[in-house]
Amino acid sequence: MPPKKRNTVVSQSKEPKPIAESVSQDKKESTELSFKKHRDKETEFVTLCKSLHVTDLVCDHAWTLWKTIQDSVEELEDSQKSLWGSCLFATVTDMDTASFTLTQLLKAVSLNVKQFLALVRKMDVNLDTISTKVNSALSHLEKKYDVMLALYQRFEKTCKSVFASVSDNKEKETIRTCWTMFLLAKGRALQMEDDLVISFQLLLCTLEFCIKRCPPDLLQPLYKSAISKVQSPPGRTARRSQSKAKSRLPESEVDLQLLKTLCQENDCNSEEVKNVYQTSFSAFLDSLDLSGSAHLPQGKGLDQQYQEHYLKSRDFDGRLFLDGDETVLVPKVDMSQVERTPKKMSDEDSTLIPPQTPIRAAMTSIQQLRGDLTSSGDQPSTNLATYFKNCTVDPTQDVVKRLETFGETFSQRFGQAVGPHCVTLGRQRFNLGVKLYYKIMEAMLKSEEKRLSVQNFSKLLNDSTFHTSLLACALEVVMATYGESSFKTGGYNQGGGDATERNMCFPWILDVVELTAFDFYKVIESFIKADPTLSKDIVKHLETCENLIMERIAWRTVSLYPLTTLQLLQCLMKLVNNIQTTHMPMLPNLFLIYPECTILYKYNIDVFRNI
Repeated sequence: MPPKKRNTVVSQSKEPKPIAESVSQDKKESTELSFKKHRDKETEFVTLCKSLHVTDLVCDHAWTLWKTIQDSVEELEDSQKSLWGSCLFATVTDMDTASFTLTQLLKAVSLNVKQFLALVRKMDVNLDTISTKVNSALSHLEKKYDVMLALYQRFEKTCKSVFASVSDNKEKETIRTCWTMFLLAKGRALQMEDDLVISFQLLLCTLEFCIKRCPPDLLQPLYKSAISKVQSPPGRTARRSQSKAKSRLPESEVDLQLLKTLCQENDCNSEEVKNVYQTSFSAFLDSLDLSGSAHLPQGKGLDQQYQEHYLKSRDFDGRLFLDGDETVLVPKVDMSQVERTPKKMSDEDSTLIPPQTPIRAAMTSIQQLRGDLTSSGDQPSTNLATYFKNCTVDPTQDVVKRLETFGETFSQRFGQAVGPHCVTLGRQRFNLGVKLYYKIMEAMLKSEEKRLSVQNFSKLLNDSTFHTSLLACALEVVMATYGESSFKTGGYNQGGGDATERNMCFPWILDVVELTAFDFYKVIESFIKADPTLSKDIVKHLETCENLIMERIAWRTVSLYPLTTLQLLQCLMKLVNNIQTTHMPMLPNLFLIYPECTILYKYNIDVFRNI
């Protein structure tokens, strides 16, 4: 009897029912809206609520919010139905009772993602009725959508250079399978689905997996030659002998030549992509029992599994990008800014500026950081080691021990935030941070040696707070470079709730290394001065961290206002005595030494205005 055909996707569940149909009939009857209960509301509004399967309570709250808008605005510029949709979104987000996905809502009110986000924010500006929770959800949706859009645009462009057109449109089916597989991989492997860099690396892994399983006639010459020497996947007997507990693919199953070609064409570091493949992507393949398969997975099976993920996340449907669906279409103005034709810098200069897409910008920043650290090692340089030895008490052992402890903590916390198989990626980020930490420390010490004509920095180099602050700043630069700590979509981590465990935006790093905001604040200016190669974006990021500390974060754990009269006089005496002693304007430096004075000054305490 011949063996049964092995399924390419094991857990192919039945077609998932709509959200409203997944509950029992009794519960459905008890939660289903009744027009009789909502006679005080417009019929079209109740019909919209009924189509989205919301509860009576949600319907009532959303209607109350709508009436507030109606009473507060003289003339409504937007349609009633679109505003009703915004009210429903705000209500279910606040109440944690969503019964519909974002795509279902957008289709019901005939809006695309960008239009919807703008409408809800406009409602907040006009009325100030949107909670912090809703604002946070909007920021997350916007970032996730922007990331998905950038990924799809790059995917579409890459597919044109990878796949050849054939008469039966077979390449379209392959492209759909590849994109759906990527969406499922991203949803399962990453808790932070708005991480552009790791998501893009997963996309390249998915392309590598699909390309080497395509028939040669579907591929363009470049990629056909790239996989010409690939060995076929291991046979059935070989697969049986492999340990089931093995968590990553054998290196032979990763086509390094093909992966390198993909990375070169997309300006991506092949070693980083390889590591993503051998950790997150291989675990995803194992979960689908695809590790040893010689064929592409069945598109229908992938589609069913992604459908389950999409309904569970209650998000927008990523498959709609393939169909050019109106809910995910980009306004023409935005598209022209993202994928514009390269232009000359000037009439005299023939150098072309390449299109600065989000992915290109991210890859360029990473290449610049890695390039700047090429000559830096993960151990102290000879010069830095000499500074350590010149100290009265050699800090070398403490430095090494501290880095070992923080390295383990950082990697684990990174994995908790990004995904369970991303601990290794966290270690890579940390190692880059260590290189930058040593580089900046050496530059600082050289500058101080030149200024003070001393070589013994024992007090400074044996100060654990100084080392922790400098390391935290270096790690924040690395995180910002990889886009994991970003303020571009209001990504300030305000703390509290499970969502913050997946938000690595500043001040996440302070919590990881258990550092106070003021101690971090003290090193920012010196850090920037010590490394003139920092990009403008990174300098701006650190300055934003600085401002956040003074405006918000410092007040979380330190209560400096109101001060007693005695404390205020003590602060004044510190300032006045130092100014009289040095006979020069020392306010900026003194503020670093006495943070309590900085806060008072920042908030325009009257007595400081006369200094």
